[in-house]
Amino acid sequence: MEALRFFEYAFIIRALIAGSFIALLCANLGVLLVLRRLSLLGDGLAHVTFGSVALGLLLKVQPIYVSVPVVALSSLAILKLTERTRVYSDAAIGIVSAFGVSGGVMLAGLAAGFNVDLFSYLFGNILSITRGEMVMSIVLSLIVLCVIAFRYSELLSLSFDEEFARTSGINAGRINALLAVLAAVTVVLAMKLVGIMLTSALLIIPAVSAFQIAKSFMGTLFFAGFTAVISVWVGIFLSFLMNVPTGATIVLLNLAFFLVLYTFKALSAYLSPRQ
Repeated sequence: MEALRFFEYAFIIRALIAGSFIALLCANLGVLLVLRRLSLLGDGLAHVTFGSVALGLLLKVQPIYVSVPVVALSSLAILKLTERTRVYSDAAIGIVSAFGVSGGVMLAGLAAGFNVDLFSYLFGNILSITRGEMVMSIVLSLIVLCVIAFRYSELLSLSFDEEFARTSGINAGRINALLAVLAAVTVVLAMKLVGIMLTSALLIIPAVSAFQIAKSFMGTLFFAGFTAVISVWVGIFLSFLMNVPTGATIVLLNLAFFLVLYTFKALSAYLSPRQ
């Protein structure tokens, strides 16, 4: 009977709508990040988000309004550290990530009293999303997806061969900066869906799942988005019925998709006739 009442609740509808847009966004951007070997960028920016949320709570401002500009600037800082200094991308991510976490811990220590709120952002709760947050998630997701579609050919070229893209006349610096900002917005939006601690999983797992069976770049984007959205819908449904954390359920379902597809690919390769 509980299953039949699933769509009667307004908070469920809001969670499904916002979660679908955010999942689609994370999956598509995740494909670009994985291809560019920037998978850890999502994890690093998630740690920065922790600090920005603490700052927003300290200032008594809606955290998303603080997180978007702070995380975007941090993402650009990682890019500049990599380009202008002898610091590899993973080391630059580690530096900015450490700054974000330590700053968040310091702010939480200076202003005791919002620890419970901060804890909710760490693990996410899409079921508590408000109408205003849902609208903002939809708008920001559509903006980022439109930018990806508009810059599709340039992002595709840079993902597979940056040197060739540069010689072809593509402004790699501008596109890299654009990708960094898009990643920042995506990480902030994913914070509400699965929480700061699990954001990187939502960026990485749908992408690597799609790589197991997709035969083209467009197919990879489509299948990554499909598995991510299905995981959100099923995850919200299961968490509602079983009273378990929604964010963790969504991530575990994504992981299950990956394991099934990886096993299928391995078995297909093993059973196929060898030339």
